[in-house]
Amino acid sequence: MAALLPFLPYSSQLEKALNLPGIFQPTEKMPVLFVGHGDPENAFRDNPFTQALAKMGRELPRKPTAIMVISAHYLTAEASYLKVPGHFNCPYYSVYGATAFKDKVPQVTVDESTDMDHGAFSVLRHLAPDMDVPVMELSIPMSQRLDYHWKLAQYLKPLREKGVLIIGSGNIVHNLEKGFFKGAFSTNKPYSWAVEFDEWVKARIDERDFGSLFYYNNLGKIALKAVPTTDHYIPMLYAIAMADKHEPIKYTYEEVFSAFSMRCFRVG
Repeated sequence: MAALLPFLPYSSQLEKALNLPGIFQPTEKMPVLFVGHGDPENAFRDNPFTQALAKMGRELPRKPTAIMVISAHYLTAEASYLKVPGHFNCPYYSVYGATAFKDKVPQVTVDESTDMDHGAFSVLRHLAPDMDVPVMELSIPMSQRLDYHWKLAQYLKPLREKGVLIIGSGNIVHNLEKGFFKGAFSTNKPYSWAVEFDEWVKARIDERDFGSLFYYNNLGKIALKAVPTTDHYIPMLYAIAMADKHEPIKYTYEEVFSAFSMRCFRVG
């Protein structure tokens, strides 16, 4: 029972939010997206990666009621926070937040800041360029174990049937020191360990061996280089955790350059 205590507040809050009339009504199940967001300058580029993001947006089954982004650049200490400001203070993606959470469910812990990090705006500019869908951001509490995030994702999962598009935004392989500070970024040639780790994650997903994704450190030095910190890895776990047992997972973009994996996929 003690292990479940941290999740009881989320269960209560989300249950109330999901059943509020006029806010999140039952819809066709929305997919879940994972985006390897990479450089924030991708927000302004037209290249195969950003074109793939635009295609992901066009292929959604319906216009989302709201968008929830779980970004590698919105980190908190021990607790999760939901960022639903009245208006995001972002010059590159100006959109109103999903304030129904704050106004109707005051028990939800809300972050009052109005900034949107590049893990959100750089992908939304291509996925939802009309900027007419309310956006929320859920923080990643970095002191928690990986299984905490997997369990929390189970409470978020019902949002898929309320028209909410959930996007995990990070990178499966993300090593800034190797990528930027050692000169490899300018050549784009991938490190062999970056390719190997990216392919290992892909194989685990293809085999539905999701449990092994928690024990990536068993790969030793390769894992330490590919995931020196878990901030960019965790959003991928959220996306995978929301997949139903036999739900297809489709790769929408695959690329490894330098010390970064830009792999993207769609659940459902």
